[in-house]
Amino acid sequence: MKPKILMARAVFPDVIARLQQDFEVESNQEDRIFSAAELAEKLRDKDGVIATASERISAELLQASPRLKAVCNQAVGYNNIDVAAATKAGVMVTNTPDVLNETTADFGWALLMATARRVTEAEHWLRAGHWKQWRYDSFLGADVHGATLGVIGMGRIGQAIARRSTGFDMQVVYHNRSRLAPEQEARANNARYVSKEELLATADHVILVLPYSKESHHTIGPAELALMKPGATLVNLARGGIVDDLALIAALRDKKIAAAGLDVFENEPALHPDFLELSNVVLTPHIASASEPTRRAMANCAADNLLAALLPTAERKWPPNLLNPEVLGRVTLS
Repeated sequence: MKPKILMARAVFPDVIARLQQDFEVESNQEDRIFSAAELAEKLRDKDGVIATASERISAELLQASPRLKAVCNQAVGYNNIDVAAATKAGVMVTNTPDVLNETTADFGWALLMATARRVTEAEHWLRAGHWKQWRYDSFLGADVHGATLGVIGMGRIGQAIARRSTGFDMQVVYHNRSRLAPEQEARANNARYVSKEELLATADHVILVLPYSKESHHTIGPAELALMKPGATLVNLARGGIVDDLALIAALRDKKIAAAGLDVFENEPALHPDFLELSNVVLTPHIASASEPTRRAMANCAADNLLAALLPTAERKWPPNLLNPEVLGRVTLS
């Protein structure tokens, strides 16, 4: 009998066809977000699941899923999964790192440029029929070239963003849990390690690419926003909750900083409605990795992880992106 798996959200049909060769697949191609109770019912007889950030894999859910052996997140972040509880339950947890680094870095620059140069604000004004003549002071934004870029979270994506700043002749400062090796700093446009406070006070453009955790919750709040330059911009590519959205709304409304570009939000997709009333914020619906090649790579990476987790072979003894290797040896495959 083939192992049973759940595809919790819609995915490319060819990925489903690939998995159907080895698994009995229940797919959610209507792409409805399951309630906690619905997800628990669907996982009750499943050996594995490919999940996304919209599925909360809690300790309670794991306890109610006695056959579950692998949770394969189709994302880099995994704050939707209680990894410690999964480990205790003998469930392997994986993510999809690296395949989206460059695409996400590209989008970080798109969001940074749109924010600094007021692109969406100007487009909305034009579409509303207000453009009657050229003016010397229309939509004056901030320069990117020659400015100081501050990166908080200098992992693979942060380093890819910093590398792109070379063409803009920027100075790069960064803050991270630990300092990079000198050769990594050199590749990241000679990035300079500083405290978070110094970064916020000196950067013209701040971009957030750190993982979400209890420790990183509200990394940017009222005190941090008060440190930033009045003409500075803030871009969040990371996760909702890293920024205190209410504090950011107040700072934007009061022009404490010039503008923000946000791809992620607290309680997304139910973003705070006050964001929609602000002209100095660029809003996108969590699409930093949304190129077709990258989303395909993410789906196939998750599929690779699931195949290795549930059908190990001599060539693939464990998932390539296993987040809790201490669980190995405790999983019994049927």
